[in-house]
Amino acid sequence: MARLADDVISRIKQDVSLLRLVESQGHNVTKQGKDYVVCCPFHDEKTPSCIISPKTNLFNCFGCGTGGSVIDWVMKTQSVSFRFACEMLQKDLGLVIESSTTAKTKNTTTKLTPPLAANADSQTALRQVIDYYHETFKQSPEVIEYLRSRGLEHPELIDRFKLGFANRTLGYRLPEKNRKAGAELRGKLQEIGILRDSGHEHFNGSLVVPIIDENGVISEVYGRKILGQRLRKGTAQHLYLPGPHNGVWNVEAFKASNEIILCEALIDAMTFWVHGFRNVTASYGTSGFTSSHLAAFKQYEIKRVLIAYDRDEAGNNAAEKLAKELQAECIDCFRILLPKGMDVNEYAQQVTPAQKTLGLVIRKAEFMGAGKAPERQLDMATQEPAFDPDTGEIFDPEQPEVEAIPETINASPLPEPADNVTAEVSDHETIIELGDRRYRVRGISKNMSYDQLKVNVLVSRSDNFYVDTLDIYSARHRAAYIKQASIELGLKDDAIKKDLGKVLLKLEELQEKQIKGALEPEEKKVTLSDEEQSAALELLKDPSLLSRILEDFNRAGVVGEETNKLVGYLAGVSRKLDKPLAVIIQSSSAAGKSSLMDAVLNLMPEEERVQYSAMTGQSLFYMGETNLKNKILAIAEEEGAENASYALKLLQSEGEVTIASTGKDATTGNLTTQEYRVEGPVMLFLTTTAIDIDEELMNRCLVLTVNENREQTEAIHSQQRLGEMLEGLLANEEKQRLISLHRNAQRLLRPLKVVNPYANQLSFLSDKTRSRRDHMKYLTLIRTIALLHQYQREIKTVTHQGKQLKYIETTLDDIDTANRLANEILGRTLDELPPQTRRLLMLMNDMVKERCTALKLEKQDYRFSRRDVREHVGWTDFQIKTHMRKLEQMEYVLVHRGGRGQSFVYELMYNGEGKNGETFLMGLADVKELKSTTKNSYDEKKEHPSSPQVATKEPSGRLSESTVNKGLNGNNLKSDSESTYPVEKLVASHHNDAITMDV
Repeated sequence: MARLADDVISRIKQDVSLLRLVESQGHNVTKQGKDYVVCCPFHDEKTPSCIISPKTNLFNCFGCGTGGSVIDWVMKTQSVSFRFACEMLQKDLGLVIESSTTAKTKNTTTKLTPPLAANADSQTALRQVIDYYHETFKQSPEVIEYLRSRGLEHPELIDRFKLGFANRTLGYRLPEKNRKAGAELRGKLQEIGILRDSGHEHFNGSLVVPIIDENGVISEVYGRKILGQRLRKGTAQHLYLPGPHNGVWNVEAFKASNEIILCEALIDAMTFWVHGFRNVTASYGTSGFTSSHLAAFKQYEIKRVLIAYDRDEAGNNAAEKLAKELQAECIDCFRILLPKGMDVNEYAQQVTPAQKTLGLVIRKAEFMGAGKAPERQLDMATQEPAFDPDTGEIFDPEQPEVEAIPETINASPLPEPADNVTAEVSDHETIIELGDRRYRVRGISKNMSYDQLKVNVLVSRSDNFYVDTLDIYSARHRAAYIKQASIELGLKDDAIKKDLGKVLLKLEELQEKQIKGALEPEEKKVTLSDEEQSAALELLKDPSLLSRILEDFNRAGVVGEETNKLVGYLAGVSRKLDKPLAVIIQSSSAAGKSSLMDAVLNLMPEEERVQYSAMTGQSLFYMGETNLKNKILAIAEEEGAENASYALKLLQSEGEVTIASTGKDATTGNLTTQEYRVEGPVMLFLTTTAIDIDEELMNRCLVLTVNENREQTEAIHSQQRLGEMLEGLLANEEKQRLISLHRNAQRLLRPLKVVNPYANQLSFLSDKTRSRRDHMKYLTLIRTIALLHQYQREIKTVTHQGKQLKYIETTLDDIDTANRLANEILGRTLDELPPQTRRLLMLMNDMVKERCTALKLEKQDYRFSRRDVREHVGWTDFQIKTHMRKLEQMEYVLVHRGGRGQSFVYELMYNGEGKNGETFLMGLADVKELKSTTKNSYDEKKEHPSSPQVATKEPSGRLSESTVNKGLNGNNLKSDSESTYPVEKLVASHHNDAITMDV
């Protein structure tokens, strides 16, 4: 409702006498000088204190401070809003006239009739509101104009379905909320959903469509904003009552027909209705088909549903999903095919006559089920001849064949198939010759959306030509191009129209290939020669495969770090599993963590690893759905992925990440919400110099630490010097051969399932909750070792529910190797100190013992500085500061203040717990006590037991790594000099003096 004009308000304040109004209400007014005095009605008083001034037409009470104009008087005495008070004074107070002789004593003011009773129940109140909206509809030209613009100005439609309009006047017809009656009424309407919590009308400015059943019960109300895009950005265009949708619009029509047209929106359903197709209803959007709809279809025994959802991606997907649901209930489904991107109302407004064209699309509806479409008995409304909007031809429904519905309005007649049109395609343009006309098309590469095809088209004939840029999907653009081109070339419009239709289909074909090529991920396929495949298989079938891997690492120039190299290699293999391992290498700067990661990654195929130096917070979400699946994601520094840590942790745990992002639609330019999804699983590989790793990240990863002792440094120096000699040059050539060999071997690995027949006999430490994740790392490590040996195992096949599953089985050697690795790698997580911090603590403990013995002091009496520690251990000042800060926090050292400017001195509080040289054991089962399961429990449960079928038999000899595993359980370790293979050093390596100690 339009606002009251300022001049109308001014006239009310001036022309309506406040004195006469007060007298007409029965108040006793007494003259006092030039003014009048009356007992104030707004508070209790016996002596009049309210002054009315005829000159200013204002009142003022000296008792309660109330004052104002004639409008304020009506608002306060009648408990109405400002707008209502103005309406009362403008319409109802015409009887109050100036009179100098007599004063009316009768109150002639009347309130407007309220739209609902205070004691009405919810359904009665809702019905009265709908009646009120229906009345305001007839008095509101703006909503009538809106219906006219949508082709829905139909008197019978308005009255039968009680269309209404919420013009903001409902609140003016209610008592103020500070009155009891007003509070009750407004509370009831808020409970229904007509009013919001703020007191504003929920459907304000909307066309109101109630959903009324055959018994007159209103179960839902739909509101459609009539201003559309003229409203401020973000305003909802479609409104409903709060709560789940209920009810079916036009349910009475179900009695008259067993075939129902189902639209996506009520506006579309009303479009069919006004053009004579009364067997129509609507869902509440693409996801708004409710149980009420299905119940109505069953109750009235509906046999066929014609789904008239919008012809866009959302509408097509929803139609397919709905058709499956209805066909499961034995209801045949047909799809009404509209032009792409159009809804029913839009289509009906662009064709003439709409009734016959809608009848055509109804008759041409495509069957959505399997097999031959059932015969349909068409309603009378669809049996009249239908009109094709492009050719002008009238179709008789008795004829077996009719023309297809055009994909765009006013398009040219359907051209020949694109296969009959030859095109010369280059990087920058496409040439199509049709008769003596030559078409040059540029810009097709920029069209990556199916919704538009904007190109530059030059058509030439002899010396004449015409060129223009157009969206060839736009009927208006094509019409302008055809008209001008025909003039320039001296041809009839029909010739250019037919040519342009053929060009359109050819360009669609080229665009389809272009978009599909862009959407398909670029897969680097590597084909192995027979020689390369034979060498890779020889490696994978080597009985001493793990030892061979470590030997190749050493031959490639990576010295020491035996455990880390093997665990890193196995983690890379785990990318083939559904739940891969994740690895983070922790060490001081320049200790060689990046070299270790690069050495492991070099043995993995380039096409199966993705490496970055850093990642931004949301970069992971936009990497494509399959760009990371079963690959290795390596990030040089964990700090470089700090902003992306949440996404990385989610990808590791859930196997995928999704994000909803807002961006511009390429066609319309409007902001739309799009979903991006990155599919896993992915093997995560990180390095870090931080001693405090994010707890959530560490829980998901195997933490490796680089050996930083002096012996390892000397070995690295020796290897670096060797690289400068002739032996180093030859070794580098051998390194490239080994890298190529291992990459080829990795390419031959298949993502087979792994079954562990000993799983129910295994054990694991359970006194800490984080062991729940560590236990899965342990089991995954066993599966990975088995997967690496797949060419040495028998591949078995089991049939489950008609599907064959291939798998290999874990051996005791796999479990034995995993036990040793788990005790060392996972055992570190039991220590509350990082490995390098623990090493510094041990060195400090040795220093304090030596000096206390030399000075004959008790341990608690000895004080030392960071400089003392630095000189004793030979570490950098940065390393000492970093690890001492951690020891302070964990209360292994106590800080005291000393002399000379109050410098810091320390007292060692460490009492020898977690002695160096011991391994943190994880409570793992002794392999010697495990028993092999000879029968397949799956087969035993079958009614007719049978052993699993063997799909493929490959060399299945047991790993001859018993020498490797011999004597390496618990703390019964061999020394380096006793080892036969490098892998035997897994536990007795450099880690003995770094982190292998009890707590």
